[in-house]
Order: sequence, then C-alpha cells, then structure tokens
Amino acid sequence: MSNPTPGTVPTEIDAWFSGRGWRVRRHQKEMLAASDAGRHALLVADTGAGKTLAGFLPTLAAFTPSRLAGAEPPEGLHTLYVSPLKALAHDVQRNLVTPVEEMGLPIRIETRSGDTPTDRKKRQRTKPPHVLLTTPESLSLLLSYPDSFALFAGLKRVVIDEIHAFATGKRGDLLALALSRLQAIAPDMERAALSATLADPEGFREWLAPFGDVDTVDLVEGEPGAPAEVEILLPQEERVPWGGHAATWAIPQLYEEIKRNRTTLIFTNTRFLAEYVFQNLWTVNEDTLPIGVHHGSLSKEARRKVEGAMARGELRALVATASLDLGIDWGDIDCVVQMGAPKGSSRLLQRIGRANHRLDCPSRAILVPGNRFEFLEATAAKDAVDEGQRDGEDFRPGGLDVLAQHVMACACAAPFDEAALLAEVRSSLAYAWLDAADWDRVLTFVATGGYALKAYDKFRRIVKDADGTWRLTHPEHAARHRLNAGIIVDSEMLEVRFKNGRSLGKVEERFAASLRPGDTFQFAGINLEVERIKDMELTVRASSKAAMIPSYGGQRLPLTTHLADRVRQMLVDRASWARFPDDVREWLEVQDWRSSMPGPGTLLVESFPHAKKHYTVYYTFIGWNANQSLGMLITKRMEDRGLSPLGFNANDYCLAVWSLRPVADPAPLLSPDILQDEFVEWVQNSHLLRRAFREVAVIGGLVERQHPGKRKTGKQVTFSTDLIYDVLRKYEPDHVLLQAAWADARTRMTDIGRLGDLLDRAAGELVHVELDRVSPLAVPVMTLIGREAIPQGSVDDELVLEAETLASAAMRVEGLEPLDQ
Repeated sequence: MSNPTPGTVPTEIDAWFSGRGWRVRRHQKEMLAASDAGRHALLVADTGAGKTLAGFLPTLAAFTPSRLAGAEPPEGLHTLYVSPLKALAHDVQRNLVTPVEEMGLPIRIETRSGDTPTDRKKRQRTKPPHVLLTTPESLSLLLSYPDSFALFAGLKRVVIDEIHAFATGKRGDLLALALSRLQAIAPDMERAALSATLADPEGFREWLAPFGDVDTVDLVEGEPGAPAEVEILLPQEERVPWGGHAATWAIPQLYEEIKRNRTTLIFTNTRFLAEYVFQNLWTVNEDTLPIGVHHGSLSKEARRKVEGAMARGELRALVATASLDLGIDWGDIDCVVQMGAPKGSSRLLQRIGRANHRLDCPSRAILVPGNRFEFLEATAAKDAVDEGQRDGEDFRPGGLDVLAQHVMACACAAPFDEAALLAEVRSSLAYAWLDAADWDRVLTFVATGGYALKAYDKFRRIVKDADGTWRLTHPEHAARHRLNAGIIVDSEMLEVRFKNGRSLGKVEERFAASLRPGDTFQFAGINLEVERIKDMELTVRASSKAAMIPSYGGQRLPLTTHLADRVRQMLVDRASWARFPDDVREWLEVQDWRSSMPGPGTLLVESFPHAKKHYTVYYTFIGWNANQSLGMLITKRMEDRGLSPLGFNANDYCLAVWSLRPVADPAPLLSPDILQDEFVEWVQNSHLLRRAFREVAVIGGLVERQHPGKRKTGKQVTFSTDLIYDVLRKYEPDHVLLQAAWADARTRMTDIGRLGDLLDRAAGELVHVELDRVSPLAVPVMTLIGREAIPQGSVDDELVLEAETLASAAMRVEGLEPLDQ
C-alpha cells in the first residue's frame, strides 16, 4: 500500500469527478488531508457542498488501486457512518453506491437499524461490510455483544452526519459513550463529523475530540455557496394578522407560487399545522396538482410512498414538518416555504438548504408569518441568514440514565474493571465531570436498583467479583437489555375522564404532566378541575371556576435565544421600522407612544384593565415553554398573596396573566426564590417529575418496555414506574434516577435555565408601565385568551372580530383620529 502525500486525491476519484463535470472541492481535499495525517476532523459546509462525499472521501481513497498499489483491499469493518435518522442512512447508501460502482471499488456497503432483518444483523457481526451505516441506538446495541471487540478492532474511521441534530441531547450522550468505547477498542480510529449549521464549531470540536482535546480535531470550513434568496410573503389585499399561527391568509398566494414552480417544499412547525395547510391547499387546488403531506404521525409506508414520489419528481408540492429537516437529497426543489415563524436561524438554514441542494445555485425561500410578532421574527431570521449567523442548543452534562444504559451494554459484552471503564467514560466531554461518588451511585443502581430496591432479584443485573471485576449476574439480562435499550421514549396520550368513568377524550401527556390537583383547564368546551392523575388517566370534575391553565396541543419548536435577541433589538431600532409594512410600523409606533419598548436589557411589564379584569403582561422573550412555566409559578404566588389570579396565556414572546385584583408591583412575583419555593412544589405536586422519572427509568433499564414476544402498553409501563417512583420518593429520595429525573424536569420540560436567567436579571431590568387599556404589543397574546383549546388553524378564522375590537382600543391615541389598523 502506497504512502501518498496527505490530501493527494487518487487519480480514480479525480477522474470520476471530472467525468461528471465536477471538481474535487477544497474542503473535500482538506478532509482527505486530515485523515491522511491521522487527525480527527469537523466539516462545516453549506447544504449542497458535497459534505457526505467529503466525509467518505478518505474511505473511498483507501480502496483505490492507486493507493492499494497492488496490495489486497482492507478486510473487515473499515468505516462506521452514524446518522440521526434511519431514512438518512438509507439515502446515503443509495448515493454512495453510485461512485463505488462507477469507480469499480471493492467496497461493500450496508445499513443497520431497527428495521434490518435479524439474520442480516447476525451475519454483519461475523462477516461485516467495509462500510456500515447506522444510528446511535443500533451502534450501542452492537457494542453490547461479546464479538464487538473483534468486529471493531480494525475500525479505521467513524463519520457522524448532521452532528448538530443530536450531539447536545441524550442521543448525543449515548453516541459520545459509544465513541469512547470504540476508541478504546481501536485506538487509532479517526473521528469525522459533518454539519451545515453550527453556531459554535469550537464546542462541537471539543465534543468530538477524545478527552475534549480540541487541538486533535481539524476544523474544515466548506467553500461558500451562492447566498440564499429569502423573501417574506405579505398579504396582497389584507393586513398582517394580529394573532394566530396558521397563516391561512396566504393559501391563495401560496397556491399561485406552487403553480409557478416545478416542486415546492412547504415546512410547518407542527404536525397539526401540516395537515391543516395541506387540507387548505387541496380546497383551492382547482388544477388537481399532485400535492403530498409528510410528518412523523404517518405510517412508515405512507412516508416512504411520499418520499419515493418526491424522488421521482411526481409531486408539485409537499407539506412537511421537521421529519424532513435533515433532508433526503432532492435536487429538483425550486422553492422552500416556511409557514409561520422559523424559531431559529440554523433551523431555517437547514430547511432552506432543501431547495436546489446544490452549492452553486442559490436556494430560494419564502417565509410566511402568521401574525405581527412572527413578522418581526421572520425578519430577524432573514437578517441572520443574510449575515450567515447561526444558532443552536447549548451542551449540557451527560445524563446519568444514559450512562447506566451504557454500563449495562458494556457488561453484556464482557466483564469490566470499574476504574478502566470510568477512565473510558470520562474521555468523552459529556462525562468528563463525572466524579467517583456519582460513578459509584450509577454502578450501585445497575447492580441492585439502589438501596430501596436491592431486595428484589429482578433488579440485580451485575455483580462484583472478588478481584474487583463486574460481570452479569445471569446471561438472560443481556437479552433483556438488547430488547429494551434505546433513548427515544414515546410520549403517551392520557384519557380525560369524570369519576363515573365517562370519557371526554385524550390530551397529550406533555400538557397533563404540568397539572396539579385543583388546577382548572378547558377541554371539550367544559371548564374542568383536576382531581388526580394516575395510570395514564386524568380524572376531572366539572368546575364552576373559570379555566386558569391554557391547554395547548402539539409539540412546539423552541424560540432560540439568538433570534429572540434580534427581535428585541429590532423593537428599539426605530430607524429600521421604515422597511416594515405600514400596519406593522404603525403598530410599533403607537406602542412606543403609549407605553415602552421591550428592548435588550429591559424586562417590560404592562398592567391594564380589560373586560372587568386586571391584566399584567410580561415581555420575556424566553420562548413558550419557559413562559408557560413562569405562568404556573406566578399564578401560584399570586394566589398566596391574595391577588386572585383567574388564568394566564403564553406565547414565545410574552406572558399574560389576568386576575380580580391589580398587580401594583410585579417585582415580588419575579424574585429568583420562586425557583426554590413554588417551582419545587409545582414539580413535585404535578405529574412532571413522574413523567420525567418514567423516561429515565426506561432509558436506565429499571423498567422494561418489552419481554420476549410481548411489548408492554404505555399504561403498563407507567403503572410500573409510578409504583417504583412512590417507593423511591419515600425510602430513597436521593436515588440516582430521581436526580436524573429532576435534571430533565428542570431543562427539557420546563426550560428552567432560560427562566432562571430572566429572574436573575429581573430586579435590575424591570420596567413597569400602568396603562388605562390594552397596549398594541399585548394584542397578539390577548386575542388567543380562551381559545387555546380550539385546534390551531380553525382558531385563526375566529380571531378576526376579537382582534379588531382589541386593536381599535390599543391603537387609539388621545387627541388623534384612530389609526388604520
């Protein structure tokens, strides 16, 4: 085998590129050079820049005749490719096979996921392909087999695609631990990661590097592509709406856009909205154009059918959710449409990149705001894209539940020495923080279930020998682990029932988990009071009290801090208002005249009477999830202080609370101690901690979802975890999984980090303005009060009259004629 100059592209690969009228780009050569020098590499390049080919170029080069120089091709598993989606792995396989076959390279490529037949999975462990395409979960399962040491001993490279999509979450924790194990098995293994949208490349270099040694990872930046062409669609006949999210006003204009293009890809932020937009498009589809819909609630067969139709160019338009964010490689999409606010510049860039999917052709995108705040957010996102600014989620410490699952996987593969495994675990940045005490607690949990459960044989999974080595207590634990391991725990639906058993329907567990006995909410047109939550059932009674908790449907994409900061800056950059439509500019001007602007460094709180109630609106810009949590906490504190709160409503930008008594001073309601007092009480007395515990108990292996030949129902899993939760809360409150559940409740479920930052700043930034009536900025959140239980979309049609009534009061300026809203 020859020793080429690092970065020298083999003649076979060069000729293949030339034959297609392409050239090997600089970043592709640099990825090859990094590999030739034995270094790890992170590639950040625009969509369409040939990232996947760049990631695999060192692998292809290793099998070319010019580099083999007469030697036999490498045997065994050479390269492991890890992607967040099974569909992406299959798509990459199709795209890789072409150059391999056309260059005549002796490379076998296969995929491995939950859908792979059992016999092929077994054969892959004894006679592996040269390139295996898989997911973090399937990789972790591979590492749980005794033959994993032989399988991975000769591994040369790992390629991680779309690293931004999972590195900061629990799937990233699982992959980080798997990388540490692979590096221990194959010390010379090279790591490569690919992404189009990273705000913090240095952070991802640290995550990718063994022991967080960032200097061992080369940062390769792609050649810049043609700048994206982004426009914001505005109503032709109407004004930018005050409230709502569905942007149904745009359907006729959107249909005309579809007719002009060959293929249009339309993104929405929720599954419901995807269906709603799809149905509205069919209503105006006079030409019976082929239009499809794609989201995660559809069956696998339905999704594959739509993907195939798109790949063959048979659809004129496709309405989709985040299920297509990470994009199957379709090059014939003329235009990408974002319905509603994009919520983040990186997410928008990822979606825009689906258009053309070629580096030298500009991607064309249209943003369709659903309301006036969304217009500001769309403008901020467009500015960020034009300036090349990215955003994303912050890294956090690795989860203890994921670590417990990994420890069990290692025990299934072979007995282990705890000091050696601890050193291996700490070599990943996600677990570099792990101290001996927490490590001992994790081992104790995997060994016995913990102090309160150690009397039960079913929780005794590993045992320590006299020589200090840990091993399985029984081989059957390995089979049970492989049947149940994984990170994704499906959210359940809870039945809403009266005590007599009458069912009212179902609500998402995410919403139900936030409720406490005594809370009131509206469902099926009835005001209901929560009596209890047990065994996946929400028991209620009819209430004479008005509903206090707003009931929302569907998972919401979080507004990024970066985009929120841009919107706040826009609100005080009065010179920039001239570029806005007249109605939006006048909206801001009257707000500025009558009240104040919630710019950077300011927490604006407005109080005003409306409809015989007292309203307080907090302009936080911390996202819906954190605002929802703040609403739960503030109303509890208001109750304790005799302010008689009646309810609240939240959006990404603000929180509106109404009560029988006015809030004269909001400062005491925003003191940081609310997170020690009301927050702890809320989490413990609601279903939040139970829901979090169920997830960590499943991930940590305490509760099994499947037995051989049988899968537990969600109700059975919840029954099991609720029993254990009650035992641990009573007898072992410091149990490692309760700690993990608290961490989840604080971060993912309540976004307590952003809320905590707000409360820390509140004392120094609070500006309280008391008004005689509703303000212009408050109208969007006020229009949805009492309408949250109506499916989003149909609510838009009912908002018009309410919005106009509120707007006429908000936009009235004393001494002047009312402005046209």
